Amino acid sequence: LFGIKKGETEYTWNLFPIGGFVRIYGENAQDAAEDGRAGADISSSFTSKSKWAQAAVLIAGVTMNVLLSWVLFVFVFSYGVPTVVEEGKQSAEAKLVVTDVLAHSPAQKAGVTVGSEIVAYGDGSQALTPSAFKAYTSSGALELSITLANKNGTKEVVVVPEKGIITSNPESFAIGIGPSLVDVVSKPFMTALAEATKSTYSSLVAITVGMASLIVDLFQNDADLSQVAGPIGIVGLVGDAAQFGLASLLLFTAMISLNLAVINMLPFPALDGGRLLFVAIEAVIRRPINPVWVGRINLVGFVLLLVLMVVVTYSDIGKLL
Repeated sequence: LFGIKKGETEYTWNLFPIGGFVRIYGENAQDAAEDGRAGADISSSFTSKSKWAQAAVLIAGVTMNVLLSWVLFVFVFSYGVPTVVEEGKQSAEAKLVVTDVLAHSPAQKAGVTVGSEIVAYGDGSQALTPSAFKAYTSSGALELSITLANKNGTKEVVVVPEKGIITSNPESFAIGIGPSLVDVVSKPFMTALAEATKSTYSSLVAITVGMASLIVDLFQNDADLSQVAGPIGIVGLVGDAAQFGLASLLLFTAMISLNLAVINMLPFPALDGGRLLFVAIEAVIRRPINPVWVGRINLVGFVLLLVLMVVVTYSDIGKLL
């Protein structure tokens, strides 16, 4: 924990990996009042500013989280994003990737997973296209050899096709794989700006809805914490994203930043959203809330956040064991 004091404003950062803390001069109304009685100039203190100015300060961090995500989206769309393309429109660098594996299918039983790249099949001379691969798997051969590559390396699997896998054509042989051509597609800068704006908005909406659902489930004692990741889990996810290249890592970073924005705006004590709620209440009642009670409420909120962090971290460790 360290801080820098400049003039009448004191900044303090928390170096623990559970978040950041910024202390603004005069954020505590009682401290500012005591300084004023001591003869200090408190005109620059947080509580001496208008409610609009206080609200702007509180949402500044959240705004930067959203802006950072938008900038990352712009860069990624300009740099190039792995995208499913139509056969015949792919570049020479396009890859044949498994985008779907049917449950209880021969492919699933053989260990084929979504995201694996099909690098060869048969005698290795066949074209790496969805149509050629479909023709190979529907040939009715007793055993099919497929070479796959993923983050764990390259492996060869042997799959026996079966009838009845494709419901629309039950007499056709299949193994239960949905292959697609994936190519890195970069967009013009102006198009990337528009796509980044759409992605930022849609992601914010999706995260907000998901967060609201999680909170409702928590109150109903029906929350699935296995779907929530803490610091330990996020480190593992960052490693997984990095395996798929720079674009995937930056997209993951953008989503983490948007998650932080939504969490910080929750009207919960000790978060920016909780402080914003206090500012709104003071604006309505036209007088400051008792700072003693504000401190107590924030302390309770902070303790609850620590408890939640312990629970989520315990869940992360359980997933690793």
